[in-house]
Amino acid sequence: MSLGKSPSGVKSGGNRDGGSPVARPETCPNLLVHRRAAPGSTVLTAMPTRPVFRFAPSPNGDLHLGHAYSALLNFHMARKGGGRFLVRIEDIDIGRCRPEFEAGILEDLAWLGLSWEEPVHRQSEYFDGYRSALGKLSGMGLTFLSRATRKEIAEGVAAREAALGETWPRDPDGAPLYPFGVEDRAAGNEVTDEPAAVRLRMEEAVARAGDLVWSETGAGPNGETGSVAARPLDWGDVLVARKDVPTSYHLSVVVDDALQGVTHIVRGQDLFWSTSVHRLLQTLLGFPAPAYHHHRLILGEDGRKLSKSARDTSLRSLRDAGATPGDIRRMIGFVD
Repeated sequence: MSLGKSPSGVKSGGNRDGGSPVARPETCPNLLVHRRAAPGSTVLTAMPTRPVFRFAPSPNGDLHLGHAYSALLNFHMARKGGGRFLVRIEDIDIGRCRPEFEAGILEDLAWLGLSWEEPVHRQSEYFDGYRSALGKLSGMGLTFLSRATRKEIAEGVAAREAALGETWPRDPDGAPLYPFGVEDRAAGNEVTDEPAAVRLRMEEAVARAGDLVWSETGAGPNGETGSVAARPLDWGDVLVARKDVPTSYHLSVVVDDALQGVTHIVRGQDLFWSTSVHRLLQTLLGFPAPAYHHHRLILGEDGRKLSKSARDTSLRSLRDAGATPGDIRRMIGFVD
């Protein structure tokens, strides 16, 4: 493989205007501070005027070219906007995250030429903060316990599809919505030693929060940009705490972004519609809303996004093959 040009197995996702996929990172977009909060919640003080960006990988594998693009774009936008660049380790999945992967992530980022503020924020050190936020949601009557296993959920979906003769609704990621109704919610709150996850009562939460939007300076999968209407109902009764830890992806990132004063969230388009859930949680918990910038994805030869679980080419293996940081930038079409 010639490292001076894009490898045959990697291509860039197109941009929203249909032009060249080569990225010419923009300067930092205007800060948006959303002050609206749910009734009875506490509104944080306004976000700092100096922009704050973050790159937040999970240490469950090596970084790949898609991670490199996102990290470089965050760093570039922070530098151009006179802002701060943070690294956050999202390690709530205690069964899969490993210290050696975290060390490799930080080594790869330094090799790419990035620097960040210390100390690095690790989610596993902030479970008490997530418990507090979870308690606030529960105190509003917006959560319920869920003891159903993955198998039981799958069986529930299959049963409803058979009864209805049609496909059960899916969330924006393609996963079936939680299938159980009010009677299952009530049963799930019985006192027992059986482990339970916690889910958000989505309809009640949306009714409490009202209509929500976010400011988008990038683009969604279909070119959505500007003021985007949030659609949290599309996600159904999402998890806000897993059975093994007192949080979920959605809850922890919202709490962390508020705790760290993150003003600009720059991430891949695959997380675009997750923003609907995040805007809902921010509003319910009284947190300011960051500005969002969702960027193109780095795709594999087959058109799918790169993935750790699929063992796509890692930065470490490219380094071992003799690639330089400049080669990586060329491979992903990143132009400073």
